[in-house]
Amino acid sequence: MNDNVEPAYETSGLITVALAIVAVVGIAGVGFAWYDYNTVVANQQAYSAQTKTEQLENAQKIAALDKRLTDQDASNTAAQSDLGVVTRRLRLTEGELQQARTEAAKTRQDNQQTIANLDTNVKTQLATKASTDDLNTVSGTVTVVKSDLDSTKNDLKMARSELGTLIARNHDEVDVLRRSGERDYVEFTITGRNKPQRIGNISAQLRSVDIKKNKFTVALMVDDLNTEKKDRTVNEPIVFYENGSHQADEFVVNSVSKDKISGYISMPKNPGRTAAAVPAGN
Repeated sequence: MNDNVEPAYETSGLITVALAIVAVVGIAGVGFAWYDYNTVVANQQAYSAQTKTEQLENAQKIAALDKRLTDQDASNTAAQSDLGVVTRRLRLTEGELQQARTEAAKTRQDNQQTIANLDTNVKTQLATKASTDDLNTVSGTVTVVKSDLDSTKNDLKMARSELGTLIARNHDEVDVLRRSGERDYVEFTITGRNKPQRIGNISAQLRSVDIKKNKFTVALMVDDLNTEKKDRTVNEPIVFYENGSHQADEFVVNSVSKDKISGYISMPKNPGRTAAAVPAGN
C-alpha cells in the first residue's frame, strides 16, 4: 500500500510544479504582451501627433501660398488696369499734342500775316508822311539841336589847349565834344603799371601815379617810337603826331587813382591840315 501511494504523490507534485511553471510563463507572456501593446499604442499616438503637426504645418503653408497667389492675382489685375489707364491717357496726350501743333502752326501763320500787313501799313504811312514840310521840320530841329549844342559848349566854358581845341574834363564833356563832330574821341582806362594797352592807333603804359598832386607818368608808343611823358598833370593834353599826319592828336587824362588813370584821346577828322603853330617840344 505504501509503495503505491508514493509514486502517486510524486506525480501530483510534478504536475503542480509544471502548472506553476506554465502559470509563470503565461503571466510573463501576458506582461510582455501588455508592454508591447502599450509600446505600440504610444508609438501610434506619437506618430498620430506628428502627423497632425505636419498636416497643420502643410495646411498653413498651403494657406499662405494661396494668399500669395491671391495677392499676386490682385496685383496683376491692378497693374493691367493701370496699364490700360496709362495707354488711354497716352492716346489722349498724343491727340492733344497733335491739336496743339496744328493750332501753333495756324497761330504762327496768322502772326506772319499780321506782321506783313503791319510792315506794309508802316511803310505806306512813312512814305505818306515823308513830305517836304516834314523834311523842313526835321531840318529845323537839327538846327535847333546844333544851336543848343553850341550854347552848351559855351556854358561849359571848357579850357582850350594850345591847339585851340576844347579840353573835356569828364565823360559828359567828352560826349558833348563828340556830338559837335569836329574831332574823333576814344576814351580809355589803364589799370596797372607797365602793362601796354592799345588805344586807337597807339599803345600806352602807365609808369607811376601821384594821387596827392594829381600827376602821372606815362609812356606812349606811336609808330614804333616809345616816348615817356613824366609828371604830367590831370587835364593837361599830351600832344603827339602820327606818321604822315600834319595834325596833332591829344592824349588827356581826366582822373588818377592808385595804379589807374582814365581819360581820352582826341584825333582830327581831317589829318591833311597843317599844324605849323605846334611847338616841336610838344
